[in-house]
Amino acid sequence: MAGRVEGKIALITGAAKGLGEADARALAAEGARVILTDVDAEAGTEVADEIGGTFKQQDVTNEARWQEIIAEIKAEFGALHVLVNNAGIVLPGTIEDQSFTQYQLQMAVSANATFLGSKYAIPLMAESGGGSIINMASVASKLAYSAIVGYAAAKGAVEGMTRSIAAHCLESGYRIRCNSLHPGTINTPMVQNFGRQTEDFAVVAPPHPDAPAANPAETGVLGTPQNIADVVVFLASDESAFITAQEFVVDGGMSMIPAPLVNALQ
Repeated sequence: MAGRVEGKIALITGAAKGLGEADARALAAEGARVILTDVDAEAGTEVADEIGGTFKQQDVTNEARWQEIIAEIKAEFGALHVLVNNAGIVLPGTIEDQSFTQYQLQMAVSANATFLGSKYAIPLMAESGGGSIINMASVASKLAYSAIVGYAAAKGAVEGMTRSIAAHCLESGYRIRCNSLHPGTINTPMVQNFGRQTEDFAVVAPPHPDAPAANPAETGVLGTPQNIADVVVFLASDESAFITAQEFVVDGGMSMIPAPLVNALQ
C-alpha cells in the first residue's frame, strides 16, 4: 500500500533534531523523498542516512544559500511539493531585558527564513503542479508570555505571513496551499535548553526516540514531536487539498488555560 505522501519531494529546515527530525522521519515513512537542511551537518547527515533522505547544510537566514538550495533541488529531484519552514530559535527575555541582537536573531531564524524559504520555493512548487507549505508557528503568537517577547514576535510574523502567502498562491492559481502549525510545549532539545535558561518553564526529561505520542489526558500540556509530525504529514498529503490559510493549534489544550496558570501546571 502506498504511503500518504508517496512520490512527493519534501524540504524541511531545522531537520537535524526536535520537531524537524520528527517531521522528516514521518514524511519519509509515508513515502516522501525528503531533503533535510540544518546548520548541524553531523546530526543532520545522520538522520538523513537513517531515513534514506538527502542532507544539505544551510543557514536559513542566508538568502543566497536559499537560492542555491532550491536550484540544487530542481537539478537533483526535478520538483518540490512540500516545504516545511521549521527552523527556529527561542531566547528568553522580556521587553525590558531582551537585547535587540537577541530579538533580531529570533526574527531572522523564524520569520525571515520563512519569508525566504517560501519566496524561493514557490516558483519550483508551482512548476511541480502545486503542493503544501507548512510554516511552524507557536501558541506563543496567541498567548501572553512575558519571558519570550522576541520568540512571540517572530512566531506572530510567521502566522500573519502564512495567510498572505496562501492568498497570493490562490490568486496566482498555483495550487499551493499554505498553513501554519502552532505547537504548545513540546518535549524537544530547544524546549530543554530554554527550560534550563529560565524558571518560567519547567525542565522536562529528554524525549526518547521510541516514546509514544503524548496523550493530553495523561501528560497535561507537554507533547512529543510525533504529535506535531502527525499533523505535518496530514498537511503535506492530498488529504488536506482543500485547506489553506488556516492555523492548526496542537497544544494538548494549553491554550484554553491562561498563560500564568500553564506555567504553574508544568
